[in-house]
Amino acid sequence: MVQTVRGPIRADEMGSALVHEHVLVDFAGAEKVSRSRYDAGEAFRVILPHLQDLQKRGCRTLFECTPAYLGRDPLLLRRLSEASGLHIVTNTGYYGAANDIAVPRHAYAETARQLAARWTAEYRGGIEGTGIRPGFIKTGVDAGPLSTIDRKLVEAGAFCHLETGLTLAVHTGDGTAALEILALLSRLGVSPEAYVWVHAQNEKDPATRAWTAQQGTWVELDGIGPGTLDAHVEAVVDLFRRDRLDRVLVSQDAGWYHVGEPGGGAYRPHTFLFDTFVPALRARGLGEADVRRVLVDNPAEAFAIRPRPLRVR
Repeated sequence: MVQTVRGPIRADEMGSALVHEHVLVDFAGAEKVSRSRYDAGEAFRVILPHLQDLQKRGCRTLFECTPAYLGRDPLLLRRLSEASGLHIVTNTGYYGAANDIAVPRHAYAETARQLAARWTAEYRGGIEGTGIRPGFIKTGVDAGPLSTIDRKLVEAGAFCHLETGLTLAVHTGDGTAALEILALLSRLGVSPEAYVWVHAQNEKDPATRAWTAQQGTWVELDGIGPGTLDAHVEAVVDLFRRDRLDRVLVSQDAGWYHVGEPGGGAYRPHTFLFDTFVPALRARGLGEADVRRVLVDNPAEAFAIRPRPLRVR
């Protein structure tokens, strides 16, 4: 099962999925962010045509990765889902990247288990009284060794996963953080199969990505766009040649109605992956089954809700 903003669906109903996109973000900071800072009606009118264009390309599911205190708006997402026909999945969790700008004050005072309890309550009872439930956990950490707060957020994500079965997607700046997260999750009894290494394209060593995939981690290459096309194609082809395509997720990190900018600023369409990236993969030798694995099979496996405790080998 996968939890969308309109309710649960079977994982095999997701179809082609973009696993890391945004429709709206607000970087005002955890103490300032508020829905009063934007007109939800205007945001809806700006965003909807982009989602309709995406749906016409054959995409069926979009994972919206904006966490709480960074502009998450579940009611807007449900309205967009209903109007576009896309399945949209929102998240629980806190974002510790960008120098902790979106970390609320209580996260510093509470324990990891207390934070996990907050996130678990959102999954079981819905977000902010809306009845809309998250379908995965989204946290973020800065590059390099984990700070105290970043470590706490990852620990909270681990505890929440074991309680709910929600997959843990962690924004990282580099491989140093990603490998430390993998080791920490293992110590806490969480399988690598429950962990999505977000922004894995930022790691320059292909062997590091391949090794984490071998451990069972989901390697997410999610910065696909006109300026990064070749690098992302090479990263996927490299993992394909290493027989690790079964752990690859791809997306664009596109969209972004920016709260605070007139009209939401420059909204980047979500269609480049289907229009340009997929044909580029085919030109490099990936077949239809390979493309389906990356866009359909892997997301369904990665985000199906089930606890994945570490198996002792």
